[in-house]
Amino acid sequence: MTARVLTSRAAAIAGGALLALSPLTAQAAQAAQAPHTASTAQHSYPARTAPAVAAKGAVLVDGATGRALFGKEADTARPIASTAKIMAASVVLETQGVDLEKQVPVKQAYRDYVTQHGSSTADLQTGDKLTVRQLLYATLLPSGADAAYALADTFGTGATEAERTASFVSQLNAKAAELHLTHTAFDSFDGGGTDTSTPAELAKLARHAMRNDTFRTIVKTKQYKGEAPAANGRTRYYTWNNTNQLLGSYDGVIGIKTGTTTPAGDCLVFAATRGDKTLIGTVLNSKDRYADAAKLLDHGFGTTTAKAMKLRALPANSQRD
Repeated sequence: MTARVLTSRAAAIAGGALLALSPLTAQAAQAAQAPHTASTAQHSYPARTAPAVAAKGAVLVDGATGRALFGKEADTARPIASTAKIMAASVVLETQGVDLEKQVPVKQAYRDYVTQHGSSTADLQTGDKLTVRQLLYATLLPSGADAAYALADTFGTGATEAERTASFVSQLNAKAAELHLTHTAFDSFDGGGTDTSTPAELAKLARHAMRNDTFRTIVKTKQYKGEAPAANGRTRYYTWNNTNQLLGSYDGVIGIKTGTTTPAGDCLVFAATRGDKTLIGTVLNSKDRYADAAKLLDHGFGTTTAKAMKLRALPANSQRD
């Protein structure tokens, strides 16, 4: 589970109550009725019956063009849990002059944060020195709130940890504004607060994030094994498993991030490529997020493989998010 909010906004996030039939939902409905010409879409998608999904909010888009292929309350803002870490990683990777091999010492405060809030963790050990690249793996694979804290503390500005993490959250919101994600807002560095977005805007964020080679490499990794200098002068060995069980379960999946909290329910941002076609989707507050994602991908690819899908089992003691 992700953590509760470290910092808090003074006002509730606007945009949660939007039209029942969103513009994107209407667009998806129109897409099922009329073919698009080559001038509006890179690929041709034949009309298909829209799948029934358990998620309260969902979207599927063409990864190349962003064109909507399916929408269910796609423009309604909801809690997004640890899918917020997509933005955290993007901010780090897009920091001017970022050094991915810079070593960051693990503070006890990062571990205490996990303990206090019952967060998912990469089990970073106090005094170890991990690179920024390793912290990105630790943030995106096991959804480590301790790793997200380390990144926020490193890339935020200010004299104290509280000031630096607040600064980092401000950077997340600034990036959302830059990307014109008008219904997306963050008040934590790890998705444990009242961080909200819409299915459509999360898909737009995912399309943006997946343009970065490092991000794309990380989120398609099922398991990462690495080592770091330990506080006692020895070597620490880390193994992190990707909480996204769609990887290795549905043919073509290339990422990207899970998220779960009580307010958000089970969430998933996902992407898959078959041939020259890439699809990106989001399901928010779903009782069966992987089945939902597989149904949506089948809808986009014109296949019927979802029913036979068997989820990849996570190794014992893996984080669940």
